[in-house]
Amino acid sequence: MEVAGNLSRKEQVIRSAAELFREKGYAASSMRDLAQKLGIEAASLYSHIKSKEEILQHLCFDMAAEFQKSLAEVEKKNVSSVEKLKLGIIGHIQVMAKDLTASAVFMNEHRHLSQPYLRDFLLMRINYINRFKGIIEEGARQGEFKDTIDKKLAVMTLFSSLNWMPMWYDPSSKIVPTDLGQQLADMLVNGLKK
Repeated sequence: MEVAGNLSRKEQVIRSAAELFREKGYAASSMRDLAQKLGIEAASLYSHIKSKEEILQHLCFDMAAEFQKSLAEVEKKNVSSVEKLKLGIIGHIQVMAKDLTASAVFMNEHRHLSQPYLRDFLLMRINYINRFKGIIEEGARQGEFKDTIDKKLAVMTLFSSLNWMPMWYDPSSKIVPTDLGQQLADMLVNGLKK
């Protein structure tokens, strides 16, 4: 909840934790480290957050919801499969670029979620990937994409390329996320087109 443009204390805790998890990794980060980073007593943290894993759950599921929302907007559009795939890629990049720290945690630290959260998270991710695969399959049926391509290979190559972005993208560079997404979309989609 934002109040007058300021982050709530809980959001400050989550943001600082994301930075800590990105720097040290989730497993190596402690609540004491987080309290020190925030300049508060460790006991004070628990008035804002129940556990370290609760923070990871927030980061992972909030990002997953953003990805799902972005793709849902694309799926509603009455455009070709080629255009849907490009728009899906651009949306994916824009979601990641909004918060590169949370994106890096989402991509690398989700494996530390306990059950049933890990299962639920992985199901959400599989659903998201399968929706992209569905766009590729539809494009192949409509003759927009090569029908000889392995759809699973295509979608896994796509995500292997996109999901490294938080590691190398420099937000201070001249290329804005929309342009970066467009360039990546052109490169990745053109190899699938008939």
